[in-house]
Amino acid sequence: MLRAAIPRVSSNGSSPKTCINNRLQQIRQYADPVDTQPLRRLRLHDFHKSLGGKMVPFCGWEMPVQYGDSIIQSHLHTRQNASLFDVSHMQQLHILGKDRTKFLEELVVGDLQSLPEGHAKLSVFTNEQGGIIDDTVISNRGGYYYVVVNAACAAKDLKHMDEQLARFKKDNVQNDVSIVPLDRSLIAIQGPLAEKSLGNLLAPADRPRLEALPFMNAAHFHLPSVGPCLVSRCGYTGEDGFEISVDHLEVQSLASGLLNQEGVKPAGLGARDTLRLEAGLCLYGNDLNEKTTPIEAALGWLLSKRRKVEGGFIGAKVIQDQIANPSLVKQKRVGLIMETNRPAREHTPIYKAGTEELIGEVGSGSFSPVLNRAISMGYVDVAHQAVGTVVDVVIKGKRQSATVSKMPFVPHTYKKGEAKK
Repeated sequence: MLRAAIPRVSSNGSSPKTCINNRLQQIRQYADPVDTQPLRRLRLHDFHKSLGGKMVPFCGWEMPVQYGDSIIQSHLHTRQNASLFDVSHMQQLHILGKDRTKFLEELVVGDLQSLPEGHAKLSVFTNEQGGIIDDTVISNRGGYYYVVVNAACAAKDLKHMDEQLARFKKDNVQNDVSIVPLDRSLIAIQGPLAEKSLGNLLAPADRPRLEALPFMNAAHFHLPSVGPCLVSRCGYTGEDGFEISVDHLEVQSLASGLLNQEGVKPAGLGARDTLRLEAGLCLYGNDLNEKTTPIEAALGWLLSKRRKVEGGFIGAKVIQDQIANPSLVKQKRVGLIMETNRPAREHTPIYKAGTEELIGEVGSGSFSPVLNRAISMGYVDVAHQAVGTVVDVVIKGKRQSATVSKMPFVPHTYKKGEAKK
């Protein structure tokens, strides 16, 4: 397991705390740029405040950004122990009907025909230009799909799916597909102590089944003090962990039970953002958007061989052409490690080293508590995508060097393997 000391203020740039606080301001500005609607509240709103949570606007919700610890302390605690995140702002859905696979494969690039029951996969919704409408996790629950989409895109995604379903029903009159938005809470526990902590809430007979559940698999469990839950082994930190879909009425019992376990603390948006960036995971709106294709986003691995050949999803022709003819791809998503502790943030221009030639733009940037370095993610012209390439960025009016890095910046610790029947 990675270990790291809390970094001190560097003499060659901003303090890590300042870098991370600036990053949070920018996330919130993206999430709620002109939102004048009343903010929605999590079922655990008062519970978060009782824990010392600092609540901020995010994607139309009041969300905890941090608790008593600094964001760096919370980040490192997650890497070394376990943290609880309330991600109930994300939209959960069921997609039902005998033609559900046919319908959903027209909307996303993923191969759902070959997705076994109990397994889940990351995918993306695409538009006619091959651009990414949103990223999503889809779980095959046997008689239906369990789908989770981003809070910032939930309204857009639901409108898109409803429009596509109306078209699908017109073309397939006998189909019985339906989209059912869920009103449930979603709690994530992430970190090396996640399995033990959640296992302690299960009946002893159920613990081996949890331990055998691999990354990107899901199963129903009954927690004696909570009730029935859908437990998915996944997350947004790069660490082993789980996301637990639970009835609103039982979510506080679940959260309290997890926080009563040794080594578990609450964590907010601040740590969630720095953790996902270290893990090389995208934030929609910063690192993915409707003008970016999966190939440009270095997400070509989301498409199976069958889907690359057959297509059949919205925007398939554009993406298939990029796969067949790489010269059509002008930019690629890459990682960047800064020479200073000042991260290059979204919309920061990227230049060919030592020149005024503009070659790309940063999507996300922050300070990495584990690496004790500033890191960023962005898009560069394909000629400059090779790991080790030195580029220039302008930070606070000063030209700084950065080096193209492989991602993830910090290795993932997912628990992989085959699910036991």
